[in-house]
Amino acid sequence: MVTGRKVEVEMKYQLRSPDSADRYLVAPELGPFRPTGQVRIVQIEDRYVDSADWALTRAGFAARFRRTAGETVIGLKRQATPEGRLHRREELEGPADPGKLPADWPASPARSVVLDLCSGAPLVELVTIRQVRRVRRLAAGDTTVDLSVDAVEVLVNGRALDRFDELEVELDAGSEEQLQAVGEILDRDEGLHRSARSKLDRAVRAVRKALPTMPEEVHQYWLEAPHALLGSRRGRSRAEARMRGEETAAAVETAAEAPSSDASTSPQLEHASALARANGPRAIGVLPDDSLPEAARKVIKYHFVRMRAKEHGTRDGSNLEDLHDMRVATRRMRAAWRVFDDAFKPGKTRKLRRRLRVLADRLGAVRDLDVLIDGLESYRLGLDPDQQPGLDPLLALWRRQRGSDRDLLIDELDSGRYTEFIEEMKEFIEAGANEAANVASPTLPHRIRDRVPSQIWAAYEAVRAFELVLPWADVETLHQLRIAAKWLRYDLEFFGETLGPDSARLLERVVALQDFLGCLHDADVASKLARDVLVARAGELSRAETEAIGAYLHSRERELARRRRALGPVWRAVAGAPFRRALGRATAAL
Repeated sequence: MVTGRKVEVEMKYQLRSPDSADRYLVAPELGPFRPTGQVRIVQIEDRYVDSADWALTRAGFAARFRRTAGETVIGLKRQATPEGRLHRREELEGPADPGKLPADWPASPARSVVLDLCSGAPLVELVTIRQVRRVRRLAAGDTTVDLSVDAVEVLVNGRALDRFDELEVELDAGSEEQLQAVGEILDRDEGLHRSARSKLDRAVRAVRKALPTMPEEVHQYWLEAPHALLGSRRGRSRAEARMRGEETAAAVETAAEAPSSDASTSPQLEHASALARANGPRAIGVLPDDSLPEAARKVIKYHFVRMRAKEHGTRDGSNLEDLHDMRVATRRMRAAWRVFDDAFKPGKTRKLRRRLRVLADRLGAVRDLDVLIDGLESYRLGLDPDQQPGLDPLLALWRRQRGSDRDLLIDELDSGRYTEFIEEMKEFIEAGANEAANVASPTLPHRIRDRVPSQIWAAYEAVRAFELVLPWADVETLHQLRIAAKWLRYDLEFFGETLGPDSARLLERVVALQDFLGCLHDADVASKLARDVLVARAGELSRAETEAIGAYLHSRERELARRRRALGPVWRAVAGAPFRRALGRATAAL
């Protein structure tokens, strides 16, 4: 079997009726092409998969298991935008066994990419696409194409969500110009409609429509899908928008052309993964030879500018993500003062820290309720219409609380305290080194390259220390792990520009752990708040309301239990030896 990289070039058309394209299968000619064989019928089943934290999707890949001629192949297709009629996508393929972990598959470039992006974690089935394909080979000189008419069925958990018919013309060998000549003929056919979507795109659209009626575990998993895939504002990951440039394509191409032995540690593949999985280190401008105060000033200024940019949208309230982004910026500024704890004279930052804490608390109170309300509304949509009103008391309570907290936030933004804080922050940032703590001796470590490696490793040690207690950890302990992961994340974010090329991939895995624990924490908070309402308003709620809120409480408890069971792969991606080796390479760059 051929494994490795290839470029798929094809045209796709939706059929207005199932028989709209039958005549092309039996036609004696199609433009310059003539049939070279008979129509064949092929049954295909593609099982699209990803890791528990959507690592492949976030890296720009669609991954599928396809069984053909007694073999199963893992195919990784890069997401791409059609160029006129043509869909052109790079693909990596290799032998695979869906019943085994990726590390146990035969070596191939596709396996190497899966290992690198998913850290060896098992793959989760997303959606199955079954096709009955009627296909015929056509030729025009040295150019050959496969013309197929596909009857397609989309399934999730064995449930059919969509059925449609599609015509594809895929270039097998030769000139794309000949393929374009066929496209000119097909474009004139009123029974065909040129498609810009892949089959997976259409399948995901079907999943999105059916999501409220999905089983809870399937529902929750898809709600965490990257924003670009699902089209939902609920995406929590900070890795939703990824680099798609020529550098990424070149790096993946280089990795694919490497020998088919296990290339999971090759520099080209690691660089490709880093480019694909993250938008590179933030352009903060921190340099290895910067002093701690100078680096701190750059980090704080970067996030201060981002905070101010989101202020208008936060006041306006029309886009909830502006409030979220403003909160993130304030949290990063607060974190910077802790990370650079001894960089400034204490008296110069105490007042600014205090005012920033008040602002962050106001933003956090509103944002936390946004998350709760959004989760409750999604859960509510999955209920039968006659059950939905039972959740109205809980939803109304949280909306009233959000309104009160938002009033306090706007009062804070309109206050003289906030205006004064903005002016003092500007002065502080401009003062720069004048606000720095004095360096007693030039031989004391005070540059980024002198201090940061040990600081990052100390933060990592604080995360790894949870390894012994993790199998028995209660929710509070897992929350403490989330906090430890947060400080490691901040170190990797603030100093990412100074570290080696592994830093973006390391950051992605720490973010995945923190976000996973964040969802666990959200489920715990929601269940406790729902229980509080059931206790405090026991005499006021109707039976239907009590049952509906109780069912929601139990759903959050089940989600909490599910996440505790599923923590292992996300934890091992950070606690395992591959992460430590990569962290060593990253810090060695200093």
